[in-house]
Amino acid sequence: MASLRLYKKEKLCSVVAIEKLFGRDGAELSQLAYPLRLVARSNPRRSSDSPVAFLISVPKKRLRHAVDRVQMRRRIREAYRLNRHPALDEMNGSDCRVDVAFIYVADRLMEYAAVERAMRRLLTAIARHYVPQTDQPEDESIVQSHP
Repeated sequence: MASLRLYKKEKLCSVVAIEKLFGRDGAELSQLAYPLRLVARSNPRRSSDSPVAFLISVPKKRLRHAVDRVQMRRRIREAYRLNRHPALDEMNGSDCRVDVAFIYVADRLMEYAAVERAMRRLLTAIARHYVPQTDQPEDESIVQSHP
């Protein structure tokens, strides 16, 4: 069983990487799954061996009270921690390094179940976008060989 612990190497802390993620030619993938918005960018220069480095942003404009922002940040982090392995296991074998930001867009506290549903959708979107797909036909009988 894979460890569910979040390590420091999985957190996006580099100021340069964050600026590139939100910069002019930054995001390669941007998707909304209410109440979360995803911004992602591949970063092959990152030295961490973790395939995904993430950050969580809960703007003060959306939730005015610090207690609410901290609570929502904890819910988002917990949803990521519990759902990252099923969706992102395919990325472990590849050399792909992705920087990801989860931005909270709702203007009130949301229940954990809603955050978890949104997180699952966003993680599958990351896996679909960054994992190389093999173009093998499903049925071998469809492929015709030439004599």
